[in-house]
Amino acid sequence: MSVVTGSAADDAAVTKTRRAGGAQPPPAGARRGRGRPLGRRNLHGWLFSTPFLALFGVFMLFPIVATLWMSFTDFGVRNVRRPLEAQFVGLDNYTKLFADDTFRTALFNTAYFVVVGVPLTIVLGLLVALLLNNGVDRARTFFRVGFYAPVVTSIVAVAVVWRFVLDPSDGLVAGVAAELGARTPDFLGSQTWAMPSLILLAVWRNLGTVMVLFIAGLQAIPTEVREAARLDGAGAWHELRRITVPLLRPTLLYATVITTIGYLNVFEEPFVMTQGGPDNATLTVSLDMYREGFNFFHMGYASAMAYVLFVVIMGITVLQLRLLKDNTR
Repeated sequence: MSVVTGSAADDAAVTKTRRAGGAQPPPAGARRGRGRPLGRRNLHGWLFSTPFLALFGVFMLFPIVATLWMSFTDFGVRNVRRPLEAQFVGLDNYTKLFADDTFRTALFNTAYFVVVGVPLTIVLGLLVALLLNNGVDRARTFFRVGFYAPVVTSIVAVAVVWRFVLDPSDGLVAGVAAELGARTPDFLGSQTWAMPSLILLAVWRNLGTVMVLFIAGLQAIPTEVREAARLDGAGAWHELRRITVPLLRPTLLYATVITTIGYLNVFEEPFVMTQGGPDNATLTVSLDMYREGFNFFHMGYASAMAYVLFVVIMGITVLQLRLLKDNTR
């Protein structure tokens, strides 16, 4: 009596299936080892991701969780060495926060900065992108680099230049106004002009980022669509309104979201230029948070402020995504 081996049995099964016209079943050995390569690849992927996960956990995840815990305590400088001795105060930091006139002023200034700065940045960025993409033929690369240069320039260098430009006695603006027989206000020392001056600085500095995004979006629009519109008699304004802007909605969504998030976190401009003055006219939430945490060492209170800002950013971002994403489909 002959004994049929495993491989012979598999070959017989394959031959029988072929004669019957059915699909060829995989060998038994392949069926048994099907999950091994996938599991091995997953293991290798996790091993390669370990350095990033370790750094993310230590420098991102742990501080986020620690800050959330601190926001419910009276954590101060005395608790730096013994953090577990901080007393739990519940929602006291959050209730004090909204009763704080300084925080309400900072919240209003931040809203003012965003409401005025974001539309200016988006509109001017789109205008510059349209000009560089369609209206400028010569030295196009030069202008693109020129508009993008402030983005990669240090805020300290930018602040030094702008403080000189806006200086009420020896500044460039004051000099030009004097030649024309006019006088300029103290832009950074006036409660009326300080915040608009910072908004102008932020728009100038962030214009290049939005411009690059819109240029990429414009170059992705098929030329056939524009040519068809022009053949149908569409003018420049009709083409911009009915074709360019609707096709740019995904880019517009992304540019608006990242610009809004950046302006809600505005810190460098008021910190370097005005220190929040005059009389808290340029105090923002991030700058107020820095003061409470590192000047007054009210770290639990500053942590609560950070999470309020986080909730505000999340809410506005979700709202923008819902309003603009529906129109990108």
